Amino acid sequence: MFRITLTQVGFFLLPFAVYALWLWLSKKTETAKAWSRGHIFWLTVAGGLLVIVSFVVMASFKEGHEGQTYRPVEFRDGVLVPGRYE
Repeated sequence: MFRITLTQVGFFLLPFAVYALWLWLSKKTETAKAWSRGHIFWLTVAGGLLVIVSFVVMASFKEGHEGQTYRPVEFRDGVLVPGRYE
């Protein structure tokens, strides 16, 4: 669950990081003005859309069926048994 939450936070912060990198690479002198409310609003919208799209993609590629539980990779009798749904 922590991994999923961390992934979603990363998707939300991605537009902010890309914009900050663009400001740094373009050597904007007035960086405080570049982070105006309009820019923050659209970065927040873009981050929210990325989170929604990633939730939809994660839900559509889920391999298990209702009532199944995931068994992680394990060593059994010296043999590596791959992860599976049971």
